[in-house]
Amino acid sequence: MKRRTFMKGAAALAAGAMAPAGAMTLDRWRRLRRFVATPYGRIAVVEQGRGPAAALFLHGFPLSSFQWRDAVAALSAHRRCIAPDFMALGFTEPAPGQAVDADAQVAMLAHLLDTLDVRQADVIANDSGGAVAQLLTVRHPDRVRSLLLTNCDTEPDCPPPALKPVIDLSRTGRFVDEWLLPSVLDHRLARTKEGLGGQCYAHPGSPTDEAIDAYLAPLTASPARQALVHAYALALERNILQGIAPALKRARQPVRVIWGTADDIFSAATPAYLEQAFGNGRGVRRLAGYKLFWPEERPDVVVEEALALWGVSA
Repeated sequence: MKRRTFMKGAAALAAGAMAPAGAMTLDRWRRLRRFVATPYGRIAVVEQGRGPAAALFLHGFPLSSFQWRDAVAALSAHRRCIAPDFMALGFTEPAPGQAVDADAQVAMLAHLLDTLDVRQADVIANDSGGAVAQLLTVRHPDRVRSLLLTNCDTEPDCPPPALKPVIDLSRTGRFVDEWLLPSVLDHRLARTKEGLGGQCYAHPGSPTDEAIDAYLAPLTASPARQALVHAYALALERNILQGIAPALKRARQPVRVIWGTADDIFSAATPAYLEQAFGNGRGVRRLAGYKLFWPEERPDVVVEEALALWGVSA
């Protein structure tokens, strides 16, 4: 998967646009993690904060809830923050034979909210998690109070053409061994131009060693885990958002979008599409120079936009 050399936004990055690192360490995240028993398996969940209002964080592929660590830490003063790992990713342990496609993920999330006694949540999502968030919004509208979307699938771009090599390798059972395992064995590879960092992050130091361990090590741990990752990727081949446009237009939840404009995984036309896609859209903010997984590098923007959407003073 070839990627353009990152150029735009270099000045902003050099000026220190990234949030300070280290607000939430991997060790602390591990200590916060617990497993919630459901019919779908043991769902790995990190919770922080208390109160009647909840926020649900949905991560990208092949990441885990650790993607949201610093945003969760900051927003826990305002919401009961709930960050699960999707089935097949992170540390969640799906039940034997459990499907891991988007439909199953939506059903799992609805059940998880019931189990956690959460009637409604403000949803924040990225990448394939954004597609799941859109499905959750239209299938369980009473569960979603608001929606903060970052770079993610849309009906016209689901899956994006850039995902085809991942799907093809997963079909032959080679994606994990050829794309993920080398970065687990040598973290520097993840930060090369052709690695996860070069493709999906703006800053040359991303992803950190801790993030690589959190995201990729569990996915390479056993043949069974690798098979689940391949199943997740293969489930992305179908346009899971086909026909969703009318329902999104009817939805009354406020929806705010923040888009990293240097993302070359999803279509550059997506921000313009999203500006008119929702019945209660609150506009699109464009982040020059940032790529697909910008929420990990700019948790400050996630926090700022979430509080504004929720009508909460910082």
